[in-house]
Amino acid sequence: MTEPPEHLGAAPLWRHLIAMFYDLFLIIPLLMLTTAVLVAIHGPTESIDALAVPAWQVWCLSFAALVGFFGTFWRMKGQTLGMQAWRVKLIAADGGNITWQQVILRIAVATPSLGIAGLGLLWRFIDNDRLAWHDRASGTRLVLLPKRKRR
Repeated sequence: MTEPPEHLGAAPLWRHLIAMFYDLFLIIPLLMLTTAVLVAIHGPTESIDALAVPAWQVWCLSFAALVGFFGTFWRMKGQTLGMQAWRVKLIAADGGNITWQQVILRIAVATPSLGIAGLGLLWRFIDNDRLAWHDRASGTRLVLLPKRKRR
């Protein structure tokens, strides 16, 4: 694999975090909708203590929704809406578009790496290439796009 274009440096962690925060405003309603669909399919319960939906179904559908959300944006433009606002782009290590396999691997590794006190993201500070665990595992990298020239 070749290096990405020289003019695209690594995106700073603070931009990545703000883009993630922006994307939460889209992800949370998406996950609420997927859970509501499962609850509607399984029907109401007589007690609030007993949820009729098995937890594994919620987790699997939520993971599929996240893969669909991120995969669609990353495969089309390399950016979610939050990433577009902060000029952060996800590219393959060779500078091209990422594959569906990379999307799934990136999300699968990012989930626990963020859950362990964000150590997967903080790894960027000691990594020579400034890559997080999920970047390294999936063969991707976040780059900072140049500012657009005003007309």
